[in-house]
This record gives sequence, C-alpha cells and structure tokens, in this order.
Amino acid sequence: MTRMLGVAALIGLALAWPRPTAADDHADCARIATQQTGYNPAAPPPPAQASMQVAGSGARARGAAAGAIIGGASGGDAGAGAAAGAVAGGVAQRSRNRRGARAHNEANASQQAAYNQALASCMAGRGR
Repeated sequence: MTRMLGVAALIGLALAWPRPTAADDHADCARIATQQTGYNPAAPPPPAQASMQVAGSGARARGAAAGAIIGGASGGDAGAGAAAGAVAGGVAQRSRNRRGARAHNEANASQQAAYNQALASCMAGRGR
C-alpha cells in the first residue's frame, strides 16, 4: 500500500510539473539555432548594396591608359581611345561592385536558411 502511494505521488508530481510552452520551446530553439549557425534574426547583417561609385578606384584611369595605348598603336586617335577606355573601365568596376554585393547577399541568405533549418529541426524534436 505504501508503495502504491509513493507511485501515485510521483505520478501526481509529474502531472503537476509545468510543461514548457510553445513560446519557451521556440525561444530555446532560436538560441540553439543562433549558436549553431552564427545567424541572429534579431540582428541580421545589412544587405550589401552595389556601389555605383567608381571614383577613386583607378578603373577609369586604367581603362583610359589602355584605350590610349590601343588607339595610338593602331594608328587611330589616342584621345578617342582613351575616352572609350575610361568608359569601359568604369563599367567594369561597377560590374565588379555588383558581383561583390550579390555574393554578400547570397551568403547572408544561405546563413539565414541554415538558421531556419536548425530552428525547424529543434522544434520538430520537441514535438512542435
């Protein structure tokens, strides 16, 4: 009889023990997902924007020099070649800037996807 009372007390204690809420589980899983991936949705990295600024990069000067050399070597107008080269150098620099921004944003999206997967796995493991 004493043994039955002890078992009944344990069952009653187990039933009375507070079960974590969905919000508790989500907060815990979010913390775990952040630790695993390094991504924090509360403070995501800012998206990179392609800099349209070409000044100061030297791209136009390099393009102008190459255009002048090609224009002069081919017997054409070196000044026109330099102008065309400067435009081409600026276009190339802007293209490199866009590619760099795109790569940065893709890396952020990949990190966010890893976080979402880790969060979903944790929540599924908790039956949520």
